[in-house]
Amino acid sequence: MRYAVYFTPEKSDPLTIAAQNWLGRDAFSGEAIPASDHNRLPARDLWHHTAEPRRYGFHATLVAPFHLSPNVSEQDLLRSIAAFASTCRPFHIPRLEVKRLGNFYALTPAEPCQSLDSLAWSAVDHFNGLRAPLSEGEIQRRSSVGLSLRQFNYLVRYGYPYVRDEFRFHMTLTGSVSDAPDGIEAALTDHFTPIITAPVCVDSITLFVEPERGAPFTVHSMHRFETVEAGRLS
Repeated sequence: MRYAVYFTPEKSDPLTIAAQNWLGRDAFSGEAIPASDHNRLPARDLWHHTAEPRRYGFHATLVAPFHLSPNVSEQDLLRSIAAFASTCRPFHIPRLEVKRLGNFYALTPAEPCQSLDSLAWSAVDHFNGLRAPLSEGEIQRRSSVGLSLRQFNYLVRYGYPYVRDEFRFHMTLTGSVSDAPDGIEAALTDHFTPIITAPVCVDSITLFVEPERGAPFTVHSMHRFETVEAGRLS
């Protein structure tokens, strides 16, 4: 069993619905959603190029997938994530945009958002003591992709190389597009532009689980941030 701490909007949020229809799976229920033709992108091509993000579900990574330390239970993790969420306050991402990042496409903030960076930094530090360290084999496998020295040090310390000042908030929409048809960017733009002009509310974090290695990740539980009103009442 692996766990991950992600951000994902509410199940009923228009962005979630649009992303589920694009990726072909509902991470809340685990149900597959048949692919449809999009603009110049046939359904079969869409299904092929969304295979990897479909397994992980629509999300932005805050704490990458990890095994629990042997002396940590799932209940310990749930108490820890609830405690962490209670220290956070809601904020908004003003606008997202479809962007190509290397060899894949994702939704990213259209402008820098310090609140996102602060949330990710805090989450990595908070949960790091709960995860099992990577094995030597895992470190070798993950470092074979050409990490910088700083990224390698983060991999060893945090179990993931793209944290702290290497973090970049993104919500993955495709796998590798090196062999993708020309229509994929146009299809992405047509599908998401009507949705991503609205601000995105970040008012919770979500625990995802992978029951066994290679299985699809599904939503375990959402943990809401403390609101100003709730803080005044407590």
